[in-house]
Amino acid sequence: MEIVVCVKRVPATDSQIKVAADGTSLDPAGVEFVLNPYDEIAVEEALKLRDADGESMVTVITLGALDSQKELRTCLAMGADKAILLKTDAAQDAYSTAEILAAQIKTMPHDVVLCGKQAVDNDNSQVPARLAALLDLACATEVKKLDLADRVFTAVRDIEGGQEVVRCPIPAVLSAQKGLNEPRYASLKGIMAAKKKPLEEVAATEVAPASRVVSLSLPPARPEGKILGDGAAAVEALVDALRNEAKVL
Repeated sequence: MEIVVCVKRVPATDSQIKVAADGTSLDPAGVEFVLNPYDEIAVEEALKLRDADGESMVTVITLGALDSQKELRTCLAMGADKAILLKTDAAQDAYSTAEILAAQIKTMPHDVVLCGKQAVDNDNSQVPARLAALLDLACATEVKKLDLADRVFTAVRDIEGGQEVVRCPIPAVLSAQKGLNEPRYASLKGIMAAKKKPLEEVAATEVAPASRVVSLSLPPARPEGKILGDGAAAVEALVDALRNEAKVL
């Protein structure tokens, strides 16, 4: 079975973000970039599927600049068999990302395509479903439990007020939700082995994004808190502030 995992390089969620001088992008200076946390879950699930049958191959693929090799090496150190970097320095949106990834995946064997449910930088949650449409495959998103037997997957996903169970034969596109598994840490042996695993660089297909960022700005600073009083004597002032200032009552 051939398993393809789509991953993305994103700023760490605890990074101090600054807007670049162009007003439409992030200033990368001083920002730590990491493997998207939801994609880590997808990689771990791919490794579990491979280890269960002992014959599958796991290929990780990403779209981005040469710096994205670092995140691919992380996946290889976790245990992935090979990696592909679709090289581009151009800004992408969900539309162009899915188009470029689909064009590459169509040239590869693929029984299961795994993605994180979303990337924590843009939070669009569009790429998995777009990929499935472009590849003409079944799709289950935000999967929190997955079983695969006799080339039929059973996926459990949360919906409003309950859970949904989906069954479908592969090939299929699946996106991973938190709770599906606990991603492993790369061992020293895995890190050393990753240096010898194949990492292929391919020029990304040129696809114009369907949207562009017009402006980017940080949210306004929160006003400083204030002390209204002490103990029971502050209750009346607190209620007044919640009703007339915060307007939450």
